Amino acid sequence: MNSGVQRGAIAAVQVLGLAVWFSMSAVVPSLRNDWGLTAGGAVWLTASVQIGFVAGAVASAALNLADRVPPQRLLAASAAAAAACTVVLALVADQLAVAIPLRFLTGMFLAGVYPTGMKLMVSWAGSAGRGRTMGVLIAALTLGSTLPHLIAGVGSLRWRDVLLAAAAAGFVGSVIALLLVRPGPYAAKSAPVRNPRYALNMFTERGPRLANLGYFGHMWELYALWTWIPSFLLATSASRGLPGSVEITVFLTMGLGGAAGCLIGGWGADRFGRPPAAMTALLLSGLCCLASPFFFHASSLLLFAFCTLWGAAVIADSGVFSTSLSEVADHRYIGTALTAQTAIGFALTVITIQLTPLLADAISWRYAFLLLAPGPLAGALAMRAFGRGVGAPAAVPQADS
Repeated sequence: MNSGVQRGAIAAVQVLGLAVWFSMSAVVPSLRNDWGLTAGGAVWLTASVQIGFVAGAVASAALNLADRVPPQRLLAASAAAAAACTVVLALVADQLAVAIPLRFLTGMFLAGVYPTGMKLMVSWAGSAGRGRTMGVLIAALTLGSTLPHLIAGVGSLRWRDVLLAAAAAGFVGSVIALLLVRPGPYAAKSAPVRNPRYALNMFTERGPRLANLGYFGHMWELYALWTWIPSFLLATSASRGLPGSVEITVFLTMGLGGAAGCLIGGWGADRFGRPPAAMTALLLSGLCCLASPFFFHASSLLLFAFCTLWGAAVIADSGVFSTSLSEVADHRYIGTALTAQTAIGFALTVITIQLTPLLADAISWRYAFLLLAPGPLAGALAMRAFGRGVGAPAAVPQADS
């Protein structure tokens, strides 16, 4: 099958399958009225998904599922299961005690969507075009993660309807995965035996270790920003002048802006090399963290432009780390390596998702995102070291893959 069609199908599954990820975050204002939801409760609606993702990723890595099960089947089943959990939540949940376990299960099943999608996308790209290809995948993840904000912002849907719409997208993604998606010509052979230790053994190798450390710095910032940027915007003096609602602004800046950043980051990784592309994005997003207090009282137009730049920079490097790891890890266990990388990275997101609102309560939302700056700055140092003779392509020849 044509590689372009396959890449498009895999990307479509990511957009649709990951729509359930932030579906509850997008309806928090409604839940404050219907459930009397507190700030702490809102934290757990997102953190429970992240914790579930970590649990699912750890189990998948220990069993080497992404390397031993046909990936298109794992992708389809996982997307359908995550959507089913969201349907149940929309139909029966009326309090946190019911919602949080269902969100945990949703996160567990999403661990079979994102890392598996990365392995499949890598299988359709040679080294010369792998950065761009992974940029497309992460752009899809970005659009899928912010899609519920668009659904919630364009109409007067009830929160249950927003969840059902996100779940419907997930089921469509599952069907596409089952009927259309197949591994590509660059797919590694299935792992000969189960090797759960490789998830840890890869850290003994310089290349995988540094690629992972760069990714961990990136993740320290990413999901806390995505989770709490609506609260930051609502607290600014310019929030009423933003184009559309806050939900629409989040989709435009973090979603569309982020997707554009992913494509630019993927192109830059192929054109200039993995480390320079990652370092540029990390330093730019880290500077945005440090500059965020200065834009808190800016005009709505300037604030929108700043958030668009930040939304592009914060995710532009994500595909670069996945690409880098796929090029230096044991090819028999690429799926395991990518799953372990995301498991640890998402565990870090739980910390910053929890700490950011606590800091905002203590010193206001104006300064809350300063907490995130050390992550990308540390990640930049790791990628600088990665570029010093690790063995991954510093820059690859431009060719049509």
